[in-house]
Amino acid sequence: MLLAVDAGNTDTVFGIWQNEQWTHIFRIRSLPDESPNFFESKLRLHFLEADLALDKVTVTVLSSVVPPLTPTLRLMLTNLFGEPPVVVGPDVYPDLKVEIDHPHEIGSDLVANAVAAFTKYNRNAVVVDFGTALTFTTVSAEGKILGVAIAPGLKTAVKALFSNTAQLPEVPLQLPESAIGKNTTHAIQAGILLGYESLVRGMITRIRRELDGDCIALATGGLSSIIDTLHGEFVEVNRSLTLDGLRIIGEKVSQKKSG
Repeated sequence: MLLAVDAGNTDTVFGIWQNEQWTHIFRIRSLPDESPNFFESKLRLHFLEADLALDKVTVTVLSSVVPPLTPTLRLMLTNLFGEPPVVVGPDVYPDLKVEIDHPHEIGSDLVANAVAAFTKYNRNAVVVDFGTALTFTTVSAEGKILGVAIAPGLKTAVKALFSNTAQLPEVPLQLPESAIGKNTTHAIQAGILLGYESLVRGMITRIRRELDGDCIALATGGLSSIIDTLHGEFVEVNRSLTLDGLRIIGEKVSQKKSG
């Protein structure tokens, strides 16, 4: 059994891989000020409720884009499972099939996305991650990470709008039928969601053009299913793609250590 941990800016996702599938996925708020004991108690409770045995976990792998949280989760995993986790970062990148020009600048979650896309398709690919940030990670058919583009994520954009405009209400993230808003809620949905639809479609088109048209697109992230009109752009919409990449990295690094 493998445990993959993806610590993002909003949530930390814990995925259990067994029997060739993700059987359980848990989410805990990413709270950098909390202690290892806080996360351990939460994780123990999830394992108990799912009837999972801690001693069945043989590999743990950690990705974190929240630097203050990284040592907390590393210590928690080490104490709970008896071995330090594989921490995705510059130290393990030489063991991977992907090539990274600036290993200290790219987020480990984006590296995991690139690893998953390259391992599965072996083609030029752009991974669009709909998270706190909206990211576009492009990897070549040879496994080289060509670069990244970053924009505010959907919820980040919504939060920024509401925090700076006193009279606008919070609205559900639902795709409207028309770009012409008939009321305040519709107007916000049209501006943000249809605006993001155009942003994503335009970025994918531009990236493909820069690669002479030879580039597939994949979508991941918690909000990847909201703008369903984009799904025709993607060969795959997979909310667990980052976890897939972490699993591949964790298995590869662990095999090298044991070998």
